Amino acid sequence: MSDPVHDLVVIGAGPGGYVAAIRAAQLGLKTACVDKRAALGGTCLNVGCIPSKALLYSSERYAEAKEKFAEHGIRITRLKLDLGAMMARKEKTVTDLTKGIGFLLKKNGVTHLVGTASVAAPGEVAVTRIDGTTETLTTRNILIATGSEPSTLNGVEVDEKRIVSSTGALSFENVPEKLIVIGAGVIGLELGSVWSRLGAEVTFVETLDHILPGMDREISRHALRVFKRQGLEFRLSHKVTGASIGGRGVRLSVEPVAGGDAEELGAAIVLLAIGRRPYTEGLGLEEVGVTVDEHGFIEVDRRFETRVPGIYAIGDCIPGPMLAHKAEDEGSICAEILAGQSGQIDYDRVPGVVYTWPEIASVGKTEEALKEQGVSYKLGKFPFSANSRGRVTGDTDGFVKILADTDTDRVLGVHILGPLAGDLISEAVIAMEFGASAEDIARTCHAHPSMGEAVREAALAAAGRALHI
Repeated sequence: MSDPVHDLVVIGAGPGGYVAAIRAAQLGLKTACVDKRAALGGTCLNVGCIPSKALLYSSERYAEAKEKFAEHGIRITRLKLDLGAMMARKEKTVTDLTKGIGFLLKKNGVTHLVGTASVAAPGEVAVTRIDGTTETLTTRNILIATGSEPSTLNGVEVDEKRIVSSTGALSFENVPEKLIVIGAGVIGLELGSVWSRLGAEVTFVETLDHILPGMDREISRHALRVFKRQGLEFRLSHKVTGASIGGRGVRLSVEPVAGGDAEELGAAIVLLAIGRRPYTEGLGLEEVGVTVDEHGFIEVDRRFETRVPGIYAIGDCIPGPMLAHKAEDEGSICAEILAGQSGQIDYDRVPGVVYTWPEIASVGKTEEALKEQGVSYKLGKFPFSANSRGRVTGDTDGFVKILADTDTDRVLGVHILGPLAGDLISEAVIAMEFGASAEDIARTCHAHPSMGEAVREAALAAAGRALHI
């Protein structure tokens, strides 16, 4: 092979891929980024994080106008939903952001190619363009950042019309009269909340006996109660064994996980939201010797390098939380390693957020994990019902929970159910990155009145000295 034209070719232009490409270019590496979509940003920006959050925000405003404005002395006599305008706003948000990424790639000198890429050999990436033409890029390093796709379920075939994935649930032409969501994880709860606020009757079918698997169990229990008050219905400890489309709707066969009589549930639309799986189809990984585990994840070392020297992988297609911000951090770190620098990511410091209302956010160890590991801990909790800002806004559901080591007081985990939890969790992440104690948070002055005071009070509670409860 002749001398490589590129220092790095990134396959995938999602949050991990495009960030890696930009950072590599900033560090002086000649970089190309290939993605099959013309619109940059991957699943997250095009059919994931961004459009779903746009709809969550819009639907929150609608529900607020419908149910809460009167409390503030704001009277609306004829409230009307314009779903078309809501969808148009979502699409504009996505389009503006994808164009912004294109600008950033160009600004940093990254070569952007639209086409389907595969690893032809170590140091060679084959690209098939939309018009069928092909070319081979030569490179010193290859970074796979192809992300993930919705998981499937036997007996439930997605057609994106009556039975939809998260992609289809972002673009309904009308609000369905009844929506059944298979799965009560992050994606299902977020999208189910959107359509419930807009008028759909929403029922969740979940195989586990609780919602939000992986989250702190106390948080998930309280969240379940809040969601039920909002009108969401749940069939926990139930599994779906089949689906049939007929007439104007879908019939689901459902039965208890522990055994028992099966039943049929009907809905206009069914959303399959049981998680995501790595997307590595057609990359030619096995042919070049890259190892993939039984779940489809690419195996890498601490430097994100596969068993094949010069081939790296990040994001949803490697083990770890399937989160955009985790992929971004991995992308930056991998690029810095390739440029001769060092870096690492502590997965215990990666926050997770559920953008329902109230929001749910978490970082570090759950109480269940600490018990399982035999770690001695103390906890402090503070409810938003005792927070002045929460009272002012009327957002009083939920609480902040801080877990700290019994002996050292070091913060081990923070879990929040409440308003702006996704923003409040950043304080906890920074505290844990610096090895802070609960007392460090407690002795830090917080603005009044603010939601952040609930974090401080929870830290005070860990020492048995909360001031406002």
